[in-house]
Amino acid sequence: MTPPLYNLSINSLQGKLIDLADYKGKVILIVNTASECGLTSQYEGLQTLHEQYKEQGLVIIGIPCNQFGKQEPGDAETISQGCLINYGVDFLMAEKVDVNGPESHAIFTYLRDALPGLLSNNIKWNFTKFLIDRDGKPLARFAPITKPKKLEKAIKLALEK
Repeated sequence: MTPPLYNLSINSLQGKLIDLADYKGKVILIVNTASECGLTSQYEGLQTLHEQYKEQGLVIIGIPCNQFGKQEPGDAETISQGCLINYGVDFLMAEKVDVNGPESHAIFTYLRDALPGLLSNNIKWNFTKFLIDRDGKPLARFAPITKPKKLEKAIKLALEK
């Protein structure tokens, strides 16, 4: 049976389909991002993780969201330029979506149900992170304030399996 995550897809910032089934056998880190947030500097740490572990099978997908304090107001080109120019990001960046509510993207609906938060399933803020194992099973949810470097141990364990 195909894990539910592998039935989902999202468009990239450039409008190309990102089919999660293409990442079977990889460890995936999905992060809701924002360009004008106090946590935006986490792009740097995410890029470092990408560079360190992509050859071992880590795939990072940043998914912009404007639901928290309107901190991702730009269009796809503005978001893409900001990520590249300010942080050298070359991991996958998806289209801007909602992560909570009735218009929530299916990826986040699935992840919120699979890995509920402390008080509710809702995502509380930008840079909530979801780690998925090589079999498409959600492993862990990390708080927005958790710096990417702190995910390294969990990523290494997932990559070893």
